[in-house]
Amino acid sequence: MTTARLVMAVAMLTVVLGCSSGGSSGGEAAGSCAGVVTHENRDYLPTQDEDFTVGERLGTARIPECDDTPNDPEAAIPDGTTNAYLVEGRDPAEAIAVGDSPASARLVEIR
Repeated sequence: MTTARLVMAVAMLTVVLGCSSGGSSGGEAAGSCAGVVTHENRDYLPTQDEDFTVGERLGTARIPECDDTPNDPEAAIPDGTTNAYLVEGRDPAEAIAVGDSPASARLVEIR
């Protein structure tokens, strides 16, 4: 189920790329939270890069609750967690992999 949330977050990120990343006004949320994953007080966003090697498990990453589309309650992503992994050759302060297992992990980079 956690991977499904991450996949949904990635899909939502694609949809909301055209949204403003500024503050919300008039009841509308900004498009800046979709796809965000937090690990050790750093926020990461998904990338399209599929050329990476997953390393050892770092711990747990948090998927913060997100509602970029306040008029569509079915699009809201509830708070969740997933595994965080090292990415070989990358500093975790720049990029990590997240997912239920190393085989299903996706690359996310610092925003």
